[in-house]
Amino acid sequence: MDSRARRSTIADKLRVSGEASIVALAKEFGTSEMTIRRDLDALELEGLARRSRGGAISVQSRSFEPPILQRASHMSDSKCRIGQAAVSLLRKDETVIIDVGSTTQSMARVIPEDLNLTVMTSSLLVASELSSKQKVRTVVSGGVVRSGELSLVGSRAVEAYHDLNCDTAFIGVAGVSAAKGLTEYNLDDSAVKRAAMAASRRIVVLADATKLGTVALVTVAPVIKIDILITDAAPDNPEVQLIANMGIEIMFVNPNE
Repeated sequence: MDSRARRSTIADKLRVSGEASIVALAKEFGTSEMTIRRDLDALELEGLARRSRGGAISVQSRSFEPPILQRASHMSDSKCRIGQAAVSLLRKDETVIIDVGSTTQSMARVIPEDLNLTVMTSSLLVASELSSKQKVRTVVSGGVVRSGELSLVGSRAVEAYHDLNCDTAFIGVAGVSAAKGLTEYNLDDSAVKRAAMAASRRIVVLADATKLGTVALVTVAPVIKIDILITDAAPDNPEVQLIANMGIEIMFVNPNE
């Protein structure tokens, strides 16, 4: 793992737990304590952490949402593999919902050109990825555009899902916690996600390892609402084990392939 990826992962860990020690981080990443000190110094300069004696604490609130372009570059290989795994669940002539998010955008990008689908989305980025796929009928929800995120929110976006009966909703979230459920940064996006889930008979959640155990501002739904969780987290991840014990099917993606 290069320094940029390691620092991004440390920032995610701080946001989840609130604090971390240099000794524990050095052991986890298999590197020296001096390297971790440099990482924490860099995160402090970026405004993502505050140094404390023996470690660092998070300065990010649970409502802080990194810009989508920043999220797209973080864990991009994992997101691509998770997106490919999600596409493997698609069947010809299905009607599906593809949610807002950098991982769901990766999914939309790799949908085959010759697969007949109807896709409903509240993401202008997902709609853009699908616009060149002639066999995909893309329906956009309408609503108010969130600046920077390019998601559609508000009453029109929510109401667009109320009379739909879709096969599967592919949902992206900020965090997945056995205790707190599926969580999201933004109140408006959360309302649209709930409506999308209610309009579908199967719920598939796409979440890379950094989102397991993360708790953001708003609970969208309890974990038991999930039918399938697609993740690159290890099978022995404690949060994965808790979720699996709740009877949720988990599709593992090998991050090293």
